[in-house]
Amino acid sequence: MRAVAFSRPGGPEVLELLEVPVPVPGPGEVLVKVAAAPVNPVDIGARAGAFAALLPEREHYVPGVEFSGWIEAVGPEAGSAQAGQPVIGLIPWLASFAGSYTDYLVIPAELVAAAPTGVDLTAAATLPLNGITADLAVTAAGAAPGRRVLVTGAAGGVGGYAVLLAAAAGATVIAVAGAGDEDLVRSLGAHEFATRGADLARRLGANGVDAVIDAALLGGAVLPVVRDGGVFVALLPTVAPPAERGITVTAVQQAPDGRRLAELVDLVESGALTLRVAETYPLTEAAAAHARFEKGGLRGRLVLLP
Repeated sequence: MRAVAFSRPGGPEVLELLEVPVPVPGPGEVLVKVAAAPVNPVDIGARAGAFAALLPEREHYVPGVEFSGWIEAVGPEAGSAQAGQPVIGLIPWLASFAGSYTDYLVIPAELVAAAPTGVDLTAAATLPLNGITADLAVTAAGAAPGRRVLVTGAAGGVGGYAVLLAAAAGATVIAVAGAGDEDLVRSLGAHEFATRGADLARRLGANGVDAVIDAALLGGAVLPVVRDGGVFVALLPTVAPPAERGITVTAVQQAPDGRRLAELVDLVESGALTLRVAETYPLTEAAAAHARFEKGGLRGRLVLLP
């Protein structure tokens, strides 16, 4: 089978197409024929060397943390998994270093969920990573009727899902994004809109919201808008500001979770979650997809198609 891999850190040019053996599912695992593999910041970081200190010595590493596809084979003790079933999933990449930029992958059956019906598998592949991350962030923010929740980076992958999920939970959502993104984020459910910028906190005013979901990684720059005793949810521990004024500062600790993913699939099928694909690339053009990702400005996901 084919796999896109890197053997040393660097730019998109270090990605190469290899022929490798098809993996065999062990106890509790399934073999998935990959239909689509989105490009994520974590893939870019892995290729560029962000996790170099964590990588064991091996010939190559296959990036990619999420996917859609069909179960090809089922290992022993894999529960109710069945061959032919369309599924989506999130890979614990730092445990295997064998990602989704490939024709086939093996993953624990408990980490996959049935793909949403009525949605093509290219779009379905974009749900696991950003969907689970946003769901955890919205839960941590305590989104509920009567609460005002501000989402930075609201036009992005995680931010867009956070707007959708917080609005679905009944919260009043204030979306922060670029000036040209207002129509988009309002279509996702935002009730109020603010353009991003260095004076954001001044424009929004102090103590104005119950919680911030900081998908844009602004950190302490946006902390003043949270009321005393409110909540600040960071997506990375490194950008979580020091707590003050009784504010609870928490960093989302995302992890593969098949059950949580299945709940998000239900929201997709009900129309409460919208999946967005910006562009697709064949697996053989993974380097070009990485280069396009690094240019920024995407409103939707880049997806590799084996």
